[in-house]
Amino acid sequence: MASRGTRPTSQERRSSGADRADQRGADGRPALSTGPELGPMTLMGQSCPLHNRRGSARVVPRDENMELSFSMEMDTRIYGSNPGQHQDSSQATPIQRALRSLSIPLERLHIMKGHMIEDMCKGLCRQTHAQAKVRMLPTYIASIPNGTEKGNFLVVELCQNQVRTLLVTLYGDGNMSPNIVYKIFDMPEGMRQGEGEALFDFIAQCLSKFLAETTTSEIKETTTLPLGFVFPFSCQQTRLDKAELLSWSKGFSCSGVVGKDVAQLLQSAINKQELRHVEVVAVMNDTVGTMMTCSMEGRPCEVGIVADKGSNCCFMAESYLVETADETSGRMCVNTEWGCFGDDGILNDVFTPYDECVDKESSNPGVKRFEKMVGTLYVGEIVRHALIALTAEKALFNGTDVAVLKQKGVFTMQHVLDIINNEDGITEVKKILESLRLQPRLAAILSYMCQTRDLETLTVNVGVEGELYTGYPRFEEILLSVSRLLAPECMPTLLPSRDGSGRGAAMVTAVALRLAAQSRAVDEVLAPLRLSRADLEKVQALMRQEMDRGLCKETNPTASVRMLPTYVTHTPDGTERGDFLALDLGGTNFRVLVVRVTEEGITMASEIYVIPATIMQGTGEALFDHILDCIIDFQMKQNLVTQMLPLGFTFSFPCQQVGLDKALLLTWTKGFSASGCVGKDVVQLLRDAAKRKQHLGMQVVALVNDTVGTMMACGYDDPKCEIGLIVGTGTNACYMEEMKNVGTVEGDQGRMCINMEWGAFGDNGCLDHLFTQFDKVVDETTINPGKQRFEKLISGMYLGEIVRQILMAMVEKQLLFKGRPCPKLQTRNIFQTKFLSTIELNGLALRQIRAILNELELDASFEDSVLMREVCQAVSLRAAQLCAAGLAAVVEKMRESRGLDQLSVTVGVDGTLYKLHPCFSDNLQKTLKDLAPKCNVTFLLSEDGSGKGAALVAAVADRAANAAK
Repeated sequence: MASRGTRPTSQERRSSGADRADQRGADGRPALSTGPELGPMTLMGQSCPLHNRRGSARVVPRDENMELSFSMEMDTRIYGSNPGQHQDSSQATPIQRALRSLSIPLERLHIMKGHMIEDMCKGLCRQTHAQAKVRMLPTYIASIPNGTEKGNFLVVELCQNQVRTLLVTLYGDGNMSPNIVYKIFDMPEGMRQGEGEALFDFIAQCLSKFLAETTTSEIKETTTLPLGFVFPFSCQQTRLDKAELLSWSKGFSCSGVVGKDVAQLLQSAINKQELRHVEVVAVMNDTVGTMMTCSMEGRPCEVGIVADKGSNCCFMAESYLVETADETSGRMCVNTEWGCFGDDGILNDVFTPYDECVDKESSNPGVKRFEKMVGTLYVGEIVRHALIALTAEKALFNGTDVAVLKQKGVFTMQHVLDIINNEDGITEVKKILESLRLQPRLAAILSYMCQTRDLETLTVNVGVEGELYTGYPRFEEILLSVSRLLAPECMPTLLPSRDGSGRGAAMVTAVALRLAAQSRAVDEVLAPLRLSRADLEKVQALMRQEMDRGLCKETNPTASVRMLPTYVTHTPDGTERGDFLALDLGGTNFRVLVVRVTEEGITMASEIYVIPATIMQGTGEALFDHILDCIIDFQMKQNLVTQMLPLGFTFSFPCQQVGLDKALLLTWTKGFSASGCVGKDVVQLLRDAAKRKQHLGMQVVALVNDTVGTMMACGYDDPKCEIGLIVGTGTNACYMEEMKNVGTVEGDQGRMCINMEWGAFGDNGCLDHLFTQFDKVVDETTINPGKQRFEKLISGMYLGEIVRQILMAMVEKQLLFKGRPCPKLQTRNIFQTKFLSTIELNGLALRQIRAILNELELDASFEDSVLMREVCQAVSLRAAQLCAAGLAAVVEKMRESRGLDQLSVTVGVDGTLYKLHPCFSDNLQKTLKDLAPKCNVTFLLSEDGSGKGAALVAAVADRAANAAK
């Protein structure tokens, strides 16, 4: 047994940095030649399909100058002082021929890198995963340590011939000084080829003995002791604590384990030992542990490499690219299992006769061929076969009995390292060993990360562990030199792992528990915003109830949904023809349009005019005179002065409409305060201005709001469009109601468009049960507290503020920014709704989300970015669901009123939230289909409802008038 500090670390086993100072440049990195500046994912001489949001990878000509100095340097090291001599095969010595076969030209490395990336993409894709040799297995590790982890954590590591148990204590101090106690147990002879149950029982027995010797009374009283299981074999994980063994390797072949969940097998064995307080929380391999242990001490590490008996790599990938896992938010560590790269024959041209001999003599011929080229378990054997061949050609060991070389396993990796590191080593043998092939595997990983994160330059820490790294001083120099030549856009820094399979496994377990605790706390905060189907059905029923109250003459005054008649009784049928004017007045700017409706379709011309502040706040007569002057100016420019054209008037201010062309202004908004207008018919005010100007070139036939205009604009393209919906800064809906149900208007024949004004739904308190503490704060700080409450749950004007309130609550609960206060979040309206749309974009890199938040002066980590995306998703999903519940009430009422078993109807829709938010429309339509299964609803995006739509209202009115004549 040992405690922290007694076990030699990787760093201690390596030679000091001073020993290699002469090989480094001024920046401390190994010196190398400068290459051209290339964009992310540029492949030298090789193209392949990539997960790429910016187009396919570029293919550029190989820059000979970039490679020349490196190639000559390697030639000199390997072939001698005259590198040119190896070009002539007839003059090459046997040793030079052997060296040539073991050396891979840089051009070929570029091609190998391209093949590696291509196979990585195949491994991540759900459709091609099964065919990929680079398996790209999800590990369900979604974060690296942030330094706040604390507690006691058990680790069990299955080694080649041993079982290692550890107890790691973290103190939440940035993981600077963990306490580690461990014990190693030798595995009985033959257990690696025995029964799987016996293996796991032995592991559990080791754990029981370890705990009996090390556990303090404080730990014994712990309810649960979390355990991380280091299982260095290929597994298919479906959860962090569920991993099915795909295949054994490294001499293991225990029965009854392949295809089984190794976490469950270990937990069952632990339970047999009556260690009920020990719970298997995470399963991982040593590569993941390497990355995690290097993420300690304040240095984020996102790549892990093991260069040992086997070889493997893992890295933090964007989760949305890992199609074999359901998680799409944030990042996930992917275990590449790159040892099988080349099993499909793609590396046949670099597979030497020595590799062939090693492969044939292995326990799994034809499998894991890449690993057999680089793993220390095989390097000694490759060298042995090379020496046998050279001895046969009498190039080495002349007159010496070398029968011993024919014994498998006689030449180990340690022999290789002893010769390489010995300055007095045999020169010719040393040259062979110096040519050990370092493949472009790291370069492929780095280029892929750079591309999928939309970075021009990737700076990343790479954790490394293994016998080849610790024992071969030039490993780091050569690996970085080749990687930078193959991936010049990436700047990796190698970090030596300190017990990745032990300490790192504890970190995986600690991070998993931290994220689980955070997830529970986040769920608690967001729970009130997550609506059940029963909640939505209740909203649908309440909306229907308020609709009926609004349509009834007696209850209309107290209804929260006003259900205002618009006197629009028909939608376009396609027979409308002629020229129509439209006037769109809703702010300081207003538009005048001419809309030409012909058999071929609709054409439009328009102009924007400004209303000066003095006129907005002057007299009503001056305001409408100014508007008419602009209409006359527009008609003169369009040569329409001599024509009497029907005009549709979009007037976006509160009105009581008493006819299609008659509406009384209830109040001014949006900065208008023109005198003499409130309580007056605005259509008549416009007509009076025309009389004063003696203008006869127009006839106001209809006044509409933008919701009705949206329905009419879409109705021209789709005759089944009988609903209008606006979901933008505000929200509203209108629909064609049966006249027999409209108690506020005389007559019961035909239909009339009803302007619901549903933004005020809930102003009577019927939605109080849905209002969260965040909604209440937002409502109280608006200019109209207690009003337009449904709109405040849905529309774009308020969603950003709701998100800000939630984020402030999470900061208070120390769920964001590592518990640090964030004064900037106290600023009202800092979080605009447009940020929701951007943050929720599918596939948006976390770097971009983080950049958005940093723009707001919010110092957000990648984990903070993931959490903020979750908050935005919860708020926008609720808004879409509530909108769908209201719409479900509308379509179901239409279906029932018309006595139909199935209603087929189109909704004309407009508004920035619906159009620009990446998920809103899909969530709305999905929820609507669920709540109104008997209604087949199609959505049609509106084009200029307030302009084109108003003209079409005039066109329909003109058509009806002509028909009546």
